[in-house]
Amino acid sequence: MAETSQFCTFYLDKLLFGVELCGVQEVIRSLEMTKVPLAPGVVSGLINLRGQIVTAVDLRRRLELAPAPAGTHAMNVVVRSEDGAVSLLVDEIGDVVEVEQSSFEAPPETLRGSVRSVILGVHKLKDRLMHVLDIEKACQMTEV
Repeated sequence: MAETSQFCTFYLDKLLFGVELCGVQEVIRSLEMTKVPLAPGVVSGLINLRGQIVTAVDLRRRLELAPAPAGTHAMNVVVRSEDGAVSLLVDEIGDVVEVEQSSFEAPPETLRGSVRSVILGVHKLKDRLMHVLDIEKACQMTEV
C-alpha cells in the first residue's frame, strides 16, 4: 500500500496550498485583530483565541502575493509551530485531502526568492497543484 499524508488545504489568490494536518490546531473564520505597532510587515496583528493570544501572519505578504481585495475577510488556519500557536491568514479554506507520497515533487523552478524557501514542494492532484507550506518558515515573524 502506498504511503499517504493528509493536508489541510486553503487558497490564496486562487492558488491551492496545504499544510500537514498533524500541524493544524484549528481552522476558524475571521476574528477581530489587534494591530501591533512596529511589528514586522508579515504580522497582521494579534487575535484572542479563547484567552490564548495568537500572532496572525499574513500569508499573502509572506508569499509576496498582491494584497487581498478591499472588504474581504481573511480566514484563520491556526498551526502549531516551535513558538506556539500561530494563525496563518488565508483567503478561503479548502478540504482535507489525502495524497500519496509518489505525487510529491520539488518546488517548481518558477518559484523565486524568499517564496521558494517557504514551499517544501508540490503534490500533483487531479486538476491542479497543491503547494506544500513549511509551517516553521511560514510562521517566522521576520522576512525570510
